[in-house]
Amino acid sequence: QVQLVESGGGLVQAGGSLRLSCAASGRSFSGYRMGWFRQSPGKEREFVAALMWSRGNTYYADSVKGRFTISRESGGNTVYLQMNNLQPEDTATYYCAAGWNSGVYVATAIEGYGHWGQGTQVTVSS
Repeated sequence: QVQLVESGGGLVQAGGSLRLSCAASGRSFSGYRMGWFRQSPGKEREFVAALMWSRGNTYYADSVKGRFTISRESGGNTVYLQMNNLQPEDTATYYCAAGWNSGVYVATAIEGYGHWGQGTQVTVSS
């Protein structure tokens, strides 16, 4: 079965950087989409970034474009989210997600992901 384990969260000052990791296991992820979502207290879970495993296409929310980069380990099963110039509004629990790239849902849609990690907390102080 698919397992996703996030790590790398923490407390950082505004303007700082963090790199989140998502260790994926349980199957080959060829043909899958891998995504990062985040959720703050009282808010809905929102899309942050996605990567198509086979083609390498990447997608970003407007709020993080130019600051965050999603990538995957060459030859491995780890997906990264490099976050630069972090701001207090980036404070949230960040979740790694995986889903079969069936073409039914766009990469930004939460419905397109059927597997989720447990989340890692990112806190940005002003």
